[in-house]
Amino acid sequence: MAAVVLAATRLLRGPGSWGGARLRFGAPACRQFSSGGAYPSIPLSSPLPGVPTPVFATVDGQEKFETKITTLDNGLRVASQNKFGQFCTVGILINSGSRYEAKYLSGIAHFLEKLAFSSTDRFGSKDEILLTLEKHGGICDCQTSRMMKIPTGVHLLCPQCPALCPVSSRDTTMYAVSADSKGLDTVVGLLADVVLHPRLTDEELEMTRMAVQFELEDLNMRPDPEPLLTEMIHEAAYRGNTVGLHRFCPTENVAKIDREVLHSYLRNYYTPDRMVLAAVGVEHSLLVECARKYLLGTRPAWGSGKAVDVDRSVAQYTGGIVKLERDMSNVSLGPAPFPELTHIMIGLESCSFLEGDFIPFAVLNMMMGGGGSFSAGGPGKGMFTRLYLNVLNRHHWMYNATSYHHSYEDTGLLCIHASADPRQVREMVEIITKEFILMAGTVDEVELERAKTQLMSMLMMNLESRPVIFEDVGRQVLATCSRKLPQELCALIRNVKPEDIKRVASQMLRRKPAVAALGDLTDLPTYEHVQAALSSKDGRLPRTYRLFR
Repeated sequence: MAAVVLAATRLLRGPGSWGGARLRFGAPACRQFSSGGAYPSIPLSSPLPGVPTPVFATVDGQEKFETKITTLDNGLRVASQNKFGQFCTVGILINSGSRYEAKYLSGIAHFLEKLAFSSTDRFGSKDEILLTLEKHGGICDCQTSRMMKIPTGVHLLCPQCPALCPVSSRDTTMYAVSADSKGLDTVVGLLADVVLHPRLTDEELEMTRMAVQFELEDLNMRPDPEPLLTEMIHEAAYRGNTVGLHRFCPTENVAKIDREVLHSYLRNYYTPDRMVLAAVGVEHSLLVECARKYLLGTRPAWGSGKAVDVDRSVAQYTGGIVKLERDMSNVSLGPAPFPELTHIMIGLESCSFLEGDFIPFAVLNMMMGGGGSFSAGGPGKGMFTRLYLNVLNRHHWMYNATSYHHSYEDTGLLCIHASADPRQVREMVEIITKEFILMAGTVDEVELERAKTQLMSMLMMNLESRPVIFEDVGRQVLATCSRKLPQELCALIRNVKPEDIKRVASQMLRRKPAVAALGDLTDLPTYEHVQAALSSKDGRLPRTYRLFR
């Protein structure tokens, strides 16, 4: 019986098993690998004899990363960055937005964002635009950007896929398309028609009113208060002027904005000298040719009259406080209860992105870092930033402590957002004012190097995305008529010293604070007390004494 089992086992193993058994006790077998045998003693670092020498691709002279810029006869700037790949990102950036609405009904830029890529003179509906884009691998994605904490000020538009994105911020409106590079002529023609020849029909205006109204209701209902707090801190910091004007359309203006109001605004701000046609992944000469074909000598839908009422106001920082008392106990969207929180944002004026101190402020913002109290940690989460080490790790009742830096062409705002139980609002405010005071104190070399490395890493990782490169090119050319390359920005970041951080922080602390508060504000300190704490040496709030609790 044993002999039968042994024979069956050998049969299942196959004929190779017999040779393997013999080799086990004989001379060692010589296995033939693809790189062995013929060249047994040549190290991997040396070329193999008889193999042709490889030829690698090289660049002649300067690396081909420079941005090419051409200005047309009508003042429109054309900027491009070549990038290998099948798809390109093309768009028109316009120097317009909510900051220019002082003489108009507030909310026009919000309306134009929602009306983007609707019917035009050439396209009868949004569906026709989508069908045209589908022929070149394009899809539609309408969204509002959020500013990221990186020195170029770029906004992450969308995932790296063919997309079409109208985006509006406080000072820039952007229409962008990602599609196959072979469709460049069609895409530029479509963009020109969307920007210069919108039909703005009554039906589209009514649909836009509904969309704006829904967004306003969602803004007030969502558990995440950050968009609303950002609106409030800008309103407090720049009361009644430029970037302090409402970015979202006020409810009372939704029914008042019509075609005549929109055309009046477009006539003044949608002019060629305020536009940039930017692209990534195309040849510059082809882009200029398309720009001349579709954007030169074109009469827009609102007429060709000269702009006569352009607002060139410079942002005036005022400081102040904006409070919104609200019951935050029922904001949970699901069955699990969400803790009732009070949200505070305190900000101070920094500088514009055109100034030399912009890079030190960006490093300072990264050094402060922070985030939510619930985080899994890991690389890039900022677990070694000051707001984690000094605030969230020491005070378990703090739900959030995050630093933000908003920067524009004539001003900037560095602020800290914090959230906690309403009964601990006063203590939370004092913790944040102490962190502001510590910004002008001793800067550890290790934390500074970590912040600079993280900032450079975030910059380079974001610029891996083609749409982000596009927006970086467009925004820089729109603001400065040139573009700083990533390696130049990295060199500026490396040169930041501890004394630079202390200097910019000390200058910032001389300004009046801006405060935004949302939720149960029963124990919120007065604005004068917050201002006094930021003017003190230790950041402590003045003591208050109550006869009755």
